[in-house]
Amino acid sequence: MRILVLTFYYPPDLSAGSFRASNLVASLAKQIPPGGQIDVVTTLPNRYRTFTMEVPRAETQEAIQVRRVALPPHQSGMLDQSRAFWTFAREAQRLAAGDRYDLVFATSSRLMTATLGSWIARRQGAPLYLDIRDIFVDTMREVLPRAAALPMTTLLGALERRTIERASRVNLVSAGFETYFRERYPHQRFSYFTNGVDEEFTQFTTPVGAPPQERTAAGVKTIVYAGNVGDGQGLHAVLPELARRAEGRLRFRVIGDGSRRRELQARIEGLGNVVIVPPMARPTLMEEYRRADVLFLHLNDYEAFKRVLPSKVFEYAATGKPIWAGVGGYAARFLADNVDNVAIFTPCDASAAMTAFAQLDFSPRGRAEFVRRFSRRAISDALAADILATIR
Repeated sequence: MRILVLTFYYPPDLSAGSFRASNLVASLAKQIPPGGQIDVVTTLPNRYRTFTMEVPRAETQEAIQVRRVALPPHQSGMLDQSRAFWTFAREAQRLAAGDRYDLVFATSSRLMTATLGSWIARRQGAPLYLDIRDIFVDTMREVLPRAAALPMTTLLGALERRTIERASRVNLVSAGFETYFRERYPHQRFSYFTNGVDEEFTQFTTPVGAPPQERTAAGVKTIVYAGNVGDGQGLHAVLPELARRAEGRLRFRVIGDGSRRRELQARIEGLGNVVIVPPMARPTLMEEYRRADVLFLHLNDYEAFKRVLPSKVFEYAATGKPIWAGVGGYAARFLADNVDNVAIFTPCDASAAMTAFAQLDFSPRGRAEFVRRFSRRAISDALAADILATIR
């Protein structure tokens, strides 16, 4: 048995897709029949230009073979990201052409990796299993200027239709996607294996009542955000005003990079209580979490984002720290139903955010049941079993 795994991001890259793919590959390697092989085709680390690591272009460990494609230099613009993807797509097709696969698996947030998986599976005559992490058509409809949105979403809609209908099975990472996909593809088979709590965070321990190391004598609380700083997160739309309102009481540490980092930097100029630092490896990030009083989460105020469930929810919840979340729709319901000590506010509304903040208890909480229920290892094992069942 031979399985092709397509993922644009893979460790040591820092992204939700990277962590998800590596855990799934490990689960597949445990369950694949003796003599089987998993071929991962991905890219050299490129998620953030401020975080790079040297890794081999190809490596093999037991049943897993990883081949990485070098991409041209790119920023966060749509044009250079498109150029980078086409480099990946061309090389992935070339690498896959010389082998025969029993199944093609593709994990995708921007649709195109899923479409690439569809092209390769069709040429191979192999079943296709898709893992959909976002609704790209919906997102583009809102973020693009109106003149560009209609032709672009018409094209993307046609690609999505061909891609989803070609798949043998489709997993939706957020149950909030269900209505969108079932209305359009009523005959497709869907599963709902979410993101989850990675192994590192199952061992996360925060002494109850222990003050963060960097808390000032004046009682200023440290608010930490970790993740992408792009249009989807909308930090530039809310954080500057929050920082102004909370000067002298709160200080913000933004850990990450993305297309809106420079705009955010410009908007916080003159504010002394916001610091932006580059992305960092997980062991260092966990220390940042331990020193934080509150963890901050935010999505921009787009209708499309009311369907998503940010992967950051799972690692934030596992730390036991209070969570301050500007989210709506499914993410807000998921947090309210599954995580305690969360203050939820309407995205991009600084006034509502400050009102919600007052509800938080700053003592860390144990969330052992959440960690057990959403263990990444257990979810990956179940997803791997579903993939192998699709082959059989």
